[in-house]
Amino acid sequence: MTARLRARVAAARLWRVTVNPPYRADIVGSFLRPDAIKTARADLAEGRIDADALREVEDAQIADLVRKQADAGLRLATDGEFRRSWWHFDFFDGLDGVSIVETDHGLPFQGAQTRQRAVQVHDRIGFSAHPQLEHWRALQPLAEAAGVQPKFSFPSPTVLDFRVEPQNITGAYADRDEYVDDLVGAYRDAVKAFYDAGVRYLQFDDTAWAYLCSEVELERARTERGIETDGLGERYASILNRVLEDKPDDLVVTTHICRGNFRSTWISSGGYEPIAEQLFSVGYDGFFLEYDNDRSGGFEPLRFLPRGEQSVVLGLITTKTGDLEDADAVKRRIDEAATFAPLEQLALSPQCGFASTEEGNELTEDQQWAKIRAVVDIAADVWK
Repeated sequence: MTARLRARVAAARLWRVTVNPPYRADIVGSFLRPDAIKTARADLAEGRIDADALREVEDAQIADLVRKQADAGLRLATDGEFRRSWWHFDFFDGLDGVSIVETDHGLPFQGAQTRQRAVQVHDRIGFSAHPQLEHWRALQPLAEAAGVQPKFSFPSPTVLDFRVEPQNITGAYADRDEYVDDLVGAYRDAVKAFYDAGVRYLQFDDTAWAYLCSEVELERARTERGIETDGLGERYASILNRVLEDKPDDLVVTTHICRGNFRSTWISSGGYEPIAEQLFSVGYDGFFLEYDNDRSGGFEPLRFLPRGEQSVVLGLITTKTGDLEDADAVKRRIDEAATFAPLEQLALSPQCGFASTEEGNELTEDQQWAKIRAVVDIAADVWK
């Protein structure tokens, strides 16, 4: 981390004394899609309603979701990603020079395959007039009316870099190295645009770092996508620090590191040890880390968290099943994590979202809200 970036992080830490995200009880962002939205999307696909009618249903359901988040005791609210089909492809499809195209394979989850879509870079990458800016503008007044802070998320640039396949880089660039400067510029423009629109709590969702923890996924990247995996950690830290270098001091940017989340299945396994030093060198204000099962490894990598600067939000409550965790067991795990990083730099959240795609995970809405209330109650006990 550069001296300039370290100074910026320290300044942001002082600002967070008052505003304080990431919160002790926080969330990754997505929620199970209500039946009303599922029905409306099906009606749109069949031509029974138009896009304006779908938007009215989404508006009503998001307003209800924001109220439920506030009533559950959260100090923040998201739109649940109710307007999205995918957590990442929808954002990428709105970038200049990037499209989502049909392919002959889905993403390789354990025991499941996603819809067959892929990222294509067909022209110079840029950011302008992105449709998700309107998603934010619809969320902001709802959250403020409910007395909570609105939080917005979109996929990290590293996800695009890790996922794009060589045959899908066409037109402006010969290979993935040639688009790095434009990718950084697009994300810097994105951060500025959302900040100018009022965002003060932003999250980069990221699966790429988790794949670097898995020898299986690294081998797949080498053989199936032709990626040179040596030095990827340094590449990703550089890209992200360049994006964050000049972000405003009153903008909190966090990241969520995910091992895959589709219909309660997953992709990668492996602890954070191989990436911890590089990951914690990135100038994020907070890191949402999955810790809901053995696939995530132990807490030892938290020893690399810089003291007094950034936060780690422990994802100890799984979103992949409806079974409710034992509160005392979760508190013991927080105590264990606090032997490697200061308790005041830790927080609690679900391990991931509840619906990274519109299909959603295998649990009920009642179970989803029980998980959220558990996060709030446990955090209140741990951090008085």
